[in-house]
Amino acid sequence: MTNFNFSDIIEWDALSEAERTDILRRPAVMAGDKITAVVSGILDEVESRGDAALRDFSAKFDRTEVKNFKVSKAEVDAAISRLSPEFIKALQTAAKNIEKFHSAEVLETVTVETMPGVVCQQVTRPIGAVGLYIPGGTAPLFSTVLMLGIPAKIAGVKEIVMVTPPSKDGNVNPVIAAAAHIAGVTRICKVGGAQAIAAMAFGTETIPSVSKIFGPGNAYVTEAKRQVSRRPDGAAIDMPAGPSEVLVIADAEADPRFVAADLLSQAEHGPDSQVVLLTPSKTLAKAVAQAAAKELETLPRRAIAEKSLSASRLIVVKDLKECVEVSNRYAPEHLILQTRNARELVPFVQNAGSVFVGDWSPESGGDYATGTNHVLPTYGCAAAYSSLGLADFTKRMTVQEMTPQGFSELGEAIAILAHAEQLDAHRNAVLVRLEKLSKKIGG
Repeated sequence: MTNFNFSDIIEWDALSEAERTDILRRPAVMAGDKITAVVSGILDEVESRGDAALRDFSAKFDRTEVKNFKVSKAEVDAAISRLSPEFIKALQTAAKNIEKFHSAEVLETVTVETMPGVVCQQVTRPIGAVGLYIPGGTAPLFSTVLMLGIPAKIAGVKEIVMVTPPSKDGNVNPVIAAAAHIAGVTRICKVGGAQAIAAMAFGTETIPSVSKIFGPGNAYVTEAKRQVSRRPDGAAIDMPAGPSEVLVIADAEADPRFVAADLLSQAEHGPDSQVVLLTPSKTLAKAVAQAAAKELETLPRRAIAEKSLSASRLIVVKDLKECVEVSNRYAPEHLILQTRNARELVPFVQNAGSVFVGDWSPESGGDYATGTNHVLPTYGCAAAYSSLGLADFTKRMTVQEMTPQGFSELGEAIAILAHAEQLDAHRNAVLVRLEKLSKKIGG
């Protein structure tokens, strides 16, 4: 990747096609051979030894002793009691909006009579059991609990298992416990890392196996999700994972402080995050660089943001049309439109996980409380994947029914097609029925 400082203004039209590709390249995200091997060993240990392996890994990686992985109701109540009423109220406000939005995503049964006597349906069914991985560490992602737990509950999932790393004292983070309670999580377990993914995939004495696993995590968690999704005894996963990212399209009238704040809000996620500004205004780009440098000085997570900015970009293009074209090429996780008449650009956006329209729609809103889901495709996957929604917690199933009349009308065509594929048993399944119908008619 070409080396640039974040303050460097990149002229898009001055670049060759190869340079453009290089400029938009994300920081490498690949599990090295060491991580792959370590995770494989952890999965095998948990599958064969269950809770005993989890205790060993908790002692090794989390430096804590966990006697009972399942969090009791008393522990949840105690955790919630330590939180301020203001925080609980804010959490409930966010939960209400998330529930309202995702409730509107409920799919109705589709019923179509494709021809007389042939009725086809599409119905949905909830996944029986899902697992939610919630990171702990320096930034406990309680918001992700709401984003995953609420749509799972609305979808009708009966078993919602949440795992999260224990703190040094062996307890669950209070804010995560509160969010889980509000979201309707049915089981909370104190275990983190690749071993937690293994526990949900294979099941242990205290952690039930699930059919699908959701949630972000570090390189080991990500690799564990990848591996269990490929094992016949494992579990499905939500979507390909990568570092968080934001792309801002801004014109000359945008407030550079707003733009800088939005870029830094994503840069502080992690050192491998990436932020990009696309603008037709070189003046704005320079002002954003200055504003970002000033805000960076006071950020508690400055070191993380600085590392992220080393792979981030300020790019000047000829006009807003080209901004959108470059954005579609990049396919960002988050896209912020800070332009005059920003809504007019939305129809031209093809590839983005979530779009934030106008000066007053920071990405932070979607992260917490507007109602949309913040679990989004990253690393260019927005070109083919969708933001997480209710459908991810359900399965679509088709149903078809043919009356004797419908079958008699369609049967000959089915038999011809089966014969053309040289699948005679398929053909015979039709012919025996046609024969019986003809006898009924003849008799």
